[in-house]
Order: sequence, then C-alpha cells, then structure tokens
Amino acid sequence: MTPRTPTLLVITGPTGVGKTAVAIEVARQIGCDIVNADSRQVYRDLPIGTAAPTAAERALVPHHLVGFLPLEAQYSAAQYESDVLALLPQLWQRAPVAVLCGGSMLYVDAVCRGIDELPTISTEVREAVRDKLAREGLDALVDELRTLDPDYCATLDLHNTRRVAHAVEICRQAGVPYSSLRTGQAKQRPFNIVKVGLNMAREELFDRINRRVDAMIAAGLEQEAQRVYALRHLNALNTVGYKELFAMMDGTMSRQVAIERIKKNTRVYAKKQLTWYRRDPLIEWQHPSGAAQAIIRRLQQVL
Repeated sequence: MTPRTPTLLVITGPTGVGKTAVAIEVARQIGCDIVNADSRQVYRDLPIGTAAPTAAERALVPHHLVGFLPLEAQYSAAQYESDVLALLPQLWQRAPVAVLCGGSMLYVDAVCRGIDELPTISTEVREAVRDKLAREGLDALVDELRTLDPDYCATLDLHNTRRVAHAVEICRQAGVPYSSLRTGQAKQRPFNIVKVGLNMAREELFDRINRRVDAMIAAGLEQEAQRVYALRHLNALNTVGYKELFAMMDGTMSRQVAIERIKKNTRVYAKKQLTWYRRDPLIEWQHPSGAAQAIIRRLQQVL
C-alpha cells in the first residue's frame, strides 16, 4: 500500500477506554509504529499509574516517546510537537502509516493543528514565579496576571495553579500579554490525518475505569507512588492516582478514601476529555469492540 502522502492515524478517547489495545492491533496488522500521545507516559518510573504500554506490548509493536524523560524534566506541548514532527518522517520510511495513540488533548492538537509559538521559559523566570507562589500564594499570581493580561485572566480557571503560573511565566518572559501570542490558527500539515475516537456508554466506561484502578492497586501503584513520594512537588506527579496516594501517605486521607477518590477523579477527567473532543468534528467515533477492523477499512480509503 503506497499512499499519495504519508498518513497519521490518531487513536484517541477518554482515559480507560482501551486505546492501547486497539492501537496495537491496528499497528500489527499494518506493520507500523506507535507514537505515544499521553503527557504522563513520557516520564520514566510511572508505568503503573500512567497505564504505560507494558514490556510485552512494546515487544509486539515499536512504541516511541514512552518513558524517555526523568521526572524532573520540564516538557511542553510545543516540545512534544517538535519531537513528533521530527520523528514521523523516519517512521514513514518503514511504513505508509504511523499511529499516534493517547488521550492528552493538547498533545494531539499540537501534532494535528500545531500550537502557537511561545517563548521558552528561562530557569530564572520559572524560579521567580515559583518563589512568588510559595511566598505570597495563588491570589498574588492571579492579581499579577490580571494586570499583565486581563483578557486571558478573564477566560482562565483561576483555581488552576499550574495554568495561572504558566501564564504569568509567559507574560514575564515575552514581555507581552499571553493572549497576544495565542492565534488559534491551525497549521497546514504535509500528511494525511485520520482521527478515530474510542468511546462507549458512560456506565460501561465508568465501570472500566473503576476496575482499572483496582487493577493498578493490585499491580503495585501504592509502592510506585511511595518510590516517588519525595518528588511529589514535581509537575509530572501532579496527576490523578499519585496526588491521592500522596495525601494518604501524608495522613490526610485513608487508604480506602484515596482509592475511591482516584476512581472519582479519573471519571471526572474522562468527562473533561469527552467535552474537549466534542469541539473536533473530524473525530470519527468507534466503540473499542471491533474498532481495529473498522479503522483498517477506513485507512484503505486513503492508502
């Protein structure tokens, strides 16, 4: 099969829906590689809590951008966009299709639509903002952002510490409002993009999520969290599953409450993902059962 132009197959959907299994089945039949599109699977030492592909799964199909960064590394959607766009031509030399699999919406958008070019945040600026947050609290950062960029401040969840701090960092680094750098214009890509979203009835999805959390606990998630507890301040660990277990280890939450909270927060995240996906009319939705063959038939239209 030789396409007119290379093809990127995106397999996305809410957490816990079964994206990895479908991606592996498709990639095996086509004979192509998989590129990770999960913003936490890029880090090492978190295989259970991030549901990273197992060694057995990675032996079936080559996976890229999985577990290649230390937890301390700063990594952005812009860096991810650059890394993937540099990698794809190498993969297309071996097969006409590459699979992008994951549910991190910003990462998928970065590759498919591109993201606005933003300044690289210097260590000095990042540490200064972090220091202000530690000394004066979130309200002080919100007040600064309201002064530097009132337009963006009006649209932001002002309780989201990470996003408020990031916006202040960009304003300080660029010397202009963050909102002035956000064009929202999609970039043209020199390859075909086929987007497939996996979904199922809400009750079925939530049951899968609950059972997956139980499986993670049985597989050693608590021990994994304990190993990285000393690094809990890092952004890589500001993640459902670890935050709740860190609270348990701090003594502010019981074990049973922590586990139930992981399930609840994972379900909430899945709903947020689905809300985001509704904005994209190009996503073709499939139930995971039988999705692989439906995707193969869809690819035949562009190959």
